[in-house]
Amino acid sequence: MAAKLKVTQVKSTISHIARNRGTVRALGLHGIGSTSIVTDNPASRGMVRAVRFLVTVEEIEDGASPDTPEKTTS
Repeated sequence: MAAKLKVTQVKSTISHIARNRGTVRALGLHGIGSTSIVTDNPASRGMVRAVRFLVTVEEIEDGASPDTPEKTTS
């Protein structure tokens, strides 16, 4: 299981019920294209599932990603 989730809003909350708008705000999203990193736990997964038609989700692993070079100290 991933340690974090990268959630991106891809659709507008206009003409959706207030509960969906509140869930999107609680995930830390403020408009189309905004991205938020949230901890991966059952609560945040449930929130994402409730608004799955408005957002996209990527799992972020604990370690550094392969395309990101690690910092070295001299």
